[in-house]
Amino acid sequence: MKRREFLKTAGVGLAASTAVAAPAIAQSMPEIKWRLAASWPKSLDTLYGGCEYFGKRIAEITDGKFQIQPFAAGEIVPGLQVLDAVQNGTVEIGNTAMYYYWGKDPAFTFGTALPFGLNTRQMNAWLRFGDGQDLLNDLLKGYNAIGFAAGNTGAQMGGWFRKEIKTVDDLKGLKFRVGGFAGTILAKLGSVPQQLAAGDIYPALEKGTIDAAEWVGPYDDEKLGFVKVAQHYYYPGWWEGCGQSHNLINLAKWNELPKAYQNAIQVASGDAFGWVIGKYDFVNPPALRRLVSQGAILHAFPQPVLEACYKAASEIYDGLTKTNPHFKKLYESLTAFRNDSLAWNQVAELGFDNFMMRQRTRT
Repeated sequence: MKRREFLKTAGVGLAASTAVAAPAIAQSMPEIKWRLAASWPKSLDTLYGGCEYFGKRIAEITDGKFQIQPFAAGEIVPGLQVLDAVQNGTVEIGNTAMYYYWGKDPAFTFGTALPFGLNTRQMNAWLRFGDGQDLLNDLLKGYNAIGFAAGNTGAQMGGWFRKEIKTVDDLKGLKFRVGGFAGTILAKLGSVPQQLAAGDIYPALEKGTIDAAEWVGPYDDEKLGFVKVAQHYYYPGWWEGCGQSHNLINLAKWNELPKAYQNAIQVASGDAFGWVIGKYDFVNPPALRRLVSQGAILHAFPQPVLEACYKAASEIYDGLTKTNPHFKKLYESLTAFRNDSLAWNQVAELGFDNFMMRQRTRT
């Protein structure tokens, strides 16, 4: 065969093989559509926005073959029933805070924030490189689910109070809208925890039905207008040194997925983690400045108040480690890591941050 004819024939063969190969690869990726039930209203555009971002990344990674559509709280199920919806297969996946389900098992609180637990970077390290995520998934297995970290608020604020908190006695009888495990700890000190949905908090504060309320932080708190009815804004939110959210997936649906799609979920969940905390870190500083200009008065919780809350929390944890095997394993794992992490952070991170914060006041 002449060289020119060979090249022509080879070129046709190459084109034909390429034309066959591309559809074959594409056909090996099944088209799958899932629904994601979120615990967040659309007004929480960082937490709910993280769900939208997650769905977008899944589509990009899988060339549009795997579609996950998010639905806000109440569109499929109420925000506090996301785990139930995942467990029974109403939806394939949900994005939620695991501590919402601490009534099912107190160990669920570790998935979001153990009061006086970890900050955001510590949580990320413990979940990924400690045994945090494995222990949480061992807990979730009993609820027909598997989970992956998929967003974080950073350290939260301590809430809005109609009156100042100067001593531990000021907590007694305090009607405080506070979520999760923190209510149990504060009740031990005489407070009266209240469970209210976002839309009910402002009128309750305005009418004096409650004395205080916590939500998330400046950016989200500003939207609810708390500064108009309760000017005393406290920090830190010791019950949430970070606010970790998870993508919870029905275990049977997870096992049915191709390995490539399982990997896509893990990658996109990690991307969403970075997107959510990055946005909060960007939008909270100007929101705090705006709130102060509108009359918010910033207060640190007095040291004796924090110490009393820490002592009450430790007593509760001590009791739970004696009666709850999941809680015991998670608590021992978290505290061992936290102690080492704090010692290291005191050397590097705290030293650097303290210096830079002092310099800020001089420039």
